[in-house]
Amino acid sequence: MSDYEILEIGALDDWRAHFGGFRPRTSRDGRRVVDHELQTQFIGMTANSYEPGEQAGYWHAHSRIEELYVFLEGRGQMGLDDDIVDVGPGTVIRVGQGVWRTWRCLPESAEGLRWLCIRAGGEPVQAIPDDASPDFDRPSPW
Repeated sequence: MSDYEILEIGALDDWRAHFGGFRPRTSRDGRRVVDHELQTQFIGMTANSYEPGEQAGYWHAHSRIEELYVFLEGRGQMGLDDDIVDVGPGTVIRVGQGVWRTWRCLPESAEGLRWLCIRAGGEPVQAIPDDASPDFDRPSPW
């Protein structure tokens, strides 16, 4: 059997229906902790949805993992230590260990803020320059 799993997280407009988090105090509507549903080994991911005017309500920092925020829809802002960064569709932000972060959907955003947060730790990816084993002779399945 191949080592893969499939999870349908739905369209962006469906994300708001999920309630989740890592602990009761930070659980909320619009958060789905995907790595609680899939057997990931080295990465984690949440799918997030805020309505206009909604904000995290807290700051946090990590000591062992880095995060990659990929914004897909809506307009918002991230607080990163002492900086405020505008975010929207196509914005990707890497946040390293020890950086304090928080976020919000702007009240005037025409749509909700939707983003993926990808978490990883362990061995730096750059230390594994290319672990792919290409097979150029294997025919495509379609």
